Amino acid sequence: MGQTLSDEAQPASKEEIIADLAEKFARKCFEPLELYSFKDNFKSLADHEQGVRYLKEDTIARFLELPDILAVSPVLFHMLSYIGAFPFLKDAPVILGFEQMIMVVAIMTERHSKILAKGASNRRKLLFKSLAVYDRKLSEIEKQLRREDNTGPGIAHAGSSLRAHGFAVDEAGDDYDDEAAEDDELVLAALESLNLDDVFKTGDSYAATTHGAMIPADNFRRLIMLLLLVAPLDAQESLSNYASRVTGSELESLRATAENILSAFINVERSPGITFSQFINVIPVNFPYLFNGFNPLFEHFLFSKNLNLSKRKDSASKPAAPVVTSPPLLQDQGQILNINVLSQLSCFIEGNELFRRLRLLYSGAEAGFSMRSFEAKVFNWRAPTIILVSGTRLSDPPSKSGSEGAFNDTLPPKRFSNGGASGGDRLVFGALVRQPWRHTYKECFGGDTILFQLSPTHDVFPSSSVNRDHVAFAKAPVAYPGLSFGCPHPKSSHTSRHEPLRHPGPVSLVIDSSFEFGVFTHDYTSRGGAYATSVSRRYDFQERFSIDEMEVWGCGGDEEARIQRERWEWEAREAEARRKINLGTGDIATDRALLEMAGIIGHNRSGGSMN
Repeated sequence: MGQTLSDEAQPASKEEIIADLAEKFARKCFEPLELYSFKDNFKSLADHEQGVRYLKEDTIARFLELPDILAVSPVLFHMLSYIGAFPFLKDAPVILGFEQMIMVVAIMTERHSKILAKGASNRRKLLFKSLAVYDRKLSEIEKQLRREDNTGPGIAHAGSSLRAHGFAVDEAGDDYDDEAAEDDELVLAALESLNLDDVFKTGDSYAATTHGAMIPADNFRRLIMLLLLVAPLDAQESLSNYASRVTGSELESLRATAENILSAFINVERSPGITFSQFINVIPVNFPYLFNGFNPLFEHFLFSKNLNLSKRKDSASKPAAPVVTSPPLLQDQGQILNINVLSQLSCFIEGNELFRRLRLLYSGAEAGFSMRSFEAKVFNWRAPTIILVSGTRLSDPPSKSGSEGAFNDTLPPKRFSNGGASGGDRLVFGALVRQPWRHTYKECFGGDTILFQLSPTHDVFPSSSVNRDHVAFAKAPVAYPGLSFGCPHPKSSHTSRHEPLRHPGPVSLVIDSSFEFGVFTHDYTSRGGAYATSVSRRYDFQERFSIDEMEVWGCGGDEEARIQRERWEWEAREAEARRKINLGTGDIATDRALLEMAGIIGHNRSGGSMN
């Protein structure tokens, strides 16, 4: 009697919880050979100090082959030191030991979803926190800028020259933020997976708030350059294979592309960094696949060079297997599309549709700027296409003379300002058209089309399922022939006598029939168009430009190319057959009348052959 219960169960410590979670991640997220490789890699890479084995920043950078010129290793190591603290994120940054690296690799490769099925949005929140600094001064600057009116670009603001430096942490104030008060579902799911229902599941025990947090613009720029570089990376492919992309003019192109992407989040001349609301609102629409390149990059930890399953005792007597070389990422050369722009496209179009899958179908510089050459090159492609158009912004106010004046006369007076001066006057717009191209005599086509801008600001405008004015390819006798995206179908010249002007849709791209001029309209206040308005530029703007180049790229492989080639050959045979038809009457007009009566030619038919 009087004895105390000395064997009462004690609550698990943080160290025990981390060990249990790491063990569960290792067992459920990795295959046995992957786990073996991970252990082997960690053992060979880790430094040893006071009984602790851990990975250092330069070790990780060297193992992943991060290019020194990008200066991205401090940014990435900061991310990993934060994610390694999972699920006790308030303890970050942490030393990257074995268990911490298990967390890092599982989360960076998205394998954590095998256990924590809480959706991509929760991982995005974790990635934001891993990149952010907590600086009250920067937060107050951003608040001041947000109070300014948001009518468009070009307004100078005090403090625009301020920049964020390093990873110094300055605790945020006590201001309440609804977004910061939300529970981190990813962390809760991790603790629930261990059947924990104690104090560790209270929000303030593990989570760092998003209030006062901001990703410094320069840090995010460097990370974007890395993400563009690794976007086409295959599993077990070495990043050093892309060394040529970070030298000379290729590096400048990579940096310029990253700048276009960064401008989707902030105006770098005004804002010191990216807030949580900007990050979480822009990523799902404009960059749903931005972080996909992390998957193959961090899978390098799951493949050991010391493990060679092809080795056999009698391997010396067998000839070496032939080396299989992959086709180039971009098989054809274009003036608009290059490897960096291709990587930019993969931020919102899945990479398996792009890398090693695109063929140049039409180039205005090579085939001529006309609807006829466009039709001849593109219409037989029976798979999705990507159309790109680059141009130079027209002067404002617009010219009233020459072909530019004639084009402007077909448009309503310009009511909106340009979309932004950042990045110069070169503009690049485009669209992913998933249906084959065709003539539009009465109605538009192209459901599930994506309209987008790539330069000088990256922006994506998904199609509406209600308004179906997605794509029109209209030739005479319509009043205003040409290509249009997001506009009502052009009316015939007979019914449009009292409508002398074009009618651009709320979010639309119009290209005239000569492929000489284009206009992009973003009427944010109107809404209801065929394409959604911008999530980042919440104001009205319009870009009028002269076209410098236009390209159409076919998405597909050898099978799609074969079908197109067979279609071209059939049309050539039919044209030759029609040319050689001789009915023996000696009267060409009579012969033609007989062919029309037979339905072989005329009445908008393509013709046929005669046996």
